[in-house]
Amino acid sequence: MHWLVLILSGVFEAVWATALGRSEGLHRLIPTIVFFVALVISMGGLAYAMRELPTGTSYAIWVGIGATGAVVFGMITGTETASIAKIVCIIAIVGGVIGLKLVS
Repeated sequence: MHWLVLILSGVFEAVWATALGRSEGLHRLIPTIVFFVALVISMGGLAYAMRELPTGTSYAIWVGIGATGAVVFGMITGTETASIAKIVCIIAIVGGVIGLKLVS
């Protein structure tokens, strides 16, 4: 259960990061609301997961999922340029996250 919550928290990290970027410095209402709601869910889930999972592993996986999710979403929506180098780096992040899960 803690792993599932950690993964979902990472997804919400990507949501709040994306919403923060679209909020124009917290000046646009809807992205600002999405940012704060997703932030609370993401941090709460991370805190819950860290009750049972190691801090370093939890944080690394949470950040990896969030960063990967934000970049991939940006590439899909066209706000982030896609390149072979970026895709290779994303694969490396995903591989590292999977590796941390396997050795934990």
